Amino acid sequence: MGGQRGDGRGHEFERVLAVLRARMADGTYALGAQIPTQRELAEEFEVSRDTVQRVMRELNSEGWIKSRQGSGSRVVGTPTRLGTPKQQAPRVRAALGTFIDRAFAQPVVRLDVFTLTSESLDVHIRLQAERICVGDVQPEGIELRMLLPAESLELPYPHAKEPGDSRQLGQLQERLRAITRRHTISLRTALCSLQTEGLVPFVQVEIRHVPLIPAFKLYLRPGAEALFGPYAIVERAILLDDGTEVEAKDVLGLGSTLTRHVNDEGDPDSPGSVFMESMQAWFDSCWHLLAA
Repeated sequence: MGGQRGDGRGHEFERVLAVLRARMADGTYALGAQIPTQRELAEEFEVSRDTVQRVMRELNSEGWIKSRQGSGSRVVGTPTRLGTPKQQAPRVRAALGTFIDRAFAQPVVRLDVFTLTSESLDVHIRLQAERICVGDVQPEGIELRMLLPAESLELPYPHAKEPGDSRQLGQLQERLRAITRRHTISLRTALCSLQTEGLVPFVQVEIRHVPLIPAFKLYLRPGAEALFGPYAIVERAILLDDGTEVEAKDVLGLGSTLTRHVNDEGDPDSPGSVFMESMQAWFDSCWHLLAA
């Protein structure tokens, strides 16, 4: 097994980081919970200890965890870094995991998504693909439409905190594009393989790019429900592939607060129904008139 472990860079680092973020975002690792040891994580994900150490440093810099020598790491909260006062009671958040669970419980899975990188979605899509492989769910078809920002756009995030270094800016933007490509390929492969292997009769994955800078993420189950979450801008250290740490302005998709909106078929004027209708119309107009 040791010969298969990653070298602490690239794909393995991003994979472990995404899974641990998702576990903290959906409450698998609740506030105050102890994170498994580095040895346990390295064995679970079949990666090197160096990869796990880099992941823990990244989570610590983002504000998810606090690590103490000899005491391990604990979940301390979501990484807002915005100076807002602490909530006295825990906030109940809509969770992407349960939203995707409901989508895959339908005979035909239909999802429309507008997002920055597809990183969060990829984690949950691969979990659903595993459930289909073992027979937990058996959808008759899967239809996914996803809108992503055009690669030609220079996004306002991530950007180096101190302006002027065009090389660092290029590295940060290319890092974001690489993350998007990797997770897009991952989720497309996970879904299309289900049809190739005869597990789902019909799978259609369409990905288009729009000249829009995402200020929010949007997940739609057409006619049923939506999740909506604005991207909050934060300051954090970003670790580049060459080992350089850059203080940057960025957004943290997995730390976004999501709100759930449900279509009320009996009341087209209810807030949920109006939200669903307006956001579906917005998505469809971007898909047909702006997307390439």
